[in-house]
Amino acid sequence: MSSFWGELIGTMVLITFGAGVCAAVTLKKSFAQNAGWMVVTMGWGLAVAIAVYVSGPISGAHLNPALTMALAFNGSFPWEQVPSYIAAQLIGAFLGAGLVVLHYLPHWKETEDASAKLGVFATEPAIHHTFANLLSEIIGTFILVFGILAIGANKFTDGLNPFIVGFFIVAIGLSLGATTGYAINPARDLGPRLAHFFFPIPGKGKSNWKYAWIPVVGPLLGGSLGGIFYHSAFEGKESPAFVYVGIVTVLILLLSYTLGTKPDYKNAKKTAA
Repeated sequence: MSSFWGELIGTMVLITFGAGVCAAVTLKKSFAQNAGWMVVTMGWGLAVAIAVYVSGPISGAHLNPALTMALAFNGSFPWEQVPSYIAAQLIGAFLGAGLVVLHYLPHWKETEDASAKLGVFATEPAIHHTFANLLSEIIGTFILVFGILAIGANKFTDGLNPFIVGFFIVAIGLSLGATTGYAINPARDLGPRLAHFFFPIPGKGKSNWKYAWIPVVGPLLGGSLGGIFYHSAFEGKESPAFVYVGIVTVLILLLSYTLGTKPDYKNAKKTAA
């Protein structure tokens, strides 16, 4: 099997389990409805672990464009393979979301809340604040990539590494995920969001493309910075890319703060009064 198919199938498995647990907790008449955040984070952590077991021996189990970009920036992955890996990840994520649509087929009509249906596929912020939402995704993905590289530098019993990475995802979800739903992976958000847009899901509402750039741009910036920082600080291999990506990150954050959405605290106080 080629690395392209390894990434595609691995990401499809990731989203099938990940979006699947979101559907289980969200959709009406599911036995797991309202099971809570702990179930969601555990589901995503195990989803990552299983997906890594599936595709690790074939493609290295990137499963995430942010990780692929980070490895390319620090010189451990060839840039010419980046487009094919990202394409495979997006296709796999789309197909995984499609399997979730089919698996929960009768539950979509039973669920009236359109935003809840979108939440099965894509992330939404708890508070709409463009700068803070973008920063959350940058921080979360920085820690994700930095942590994965750090875990990889340790020696584990053969076959245990993916399981440790899965628990690391749980930790990120529990500690940092409650602000934006922790996409920390452009394919994880964009592929299923496209599935939500294209599949004929009853009463699905809009796909919120206005927000969709944040879980793409944030993880790409944060992941790239995390990979370059680990490469420089822990392996002693400095790269000018850290400065360039850092400058781009700061500029985008400044623009998001200046032009982005912010909560209307004054009106909120008046309404509360």
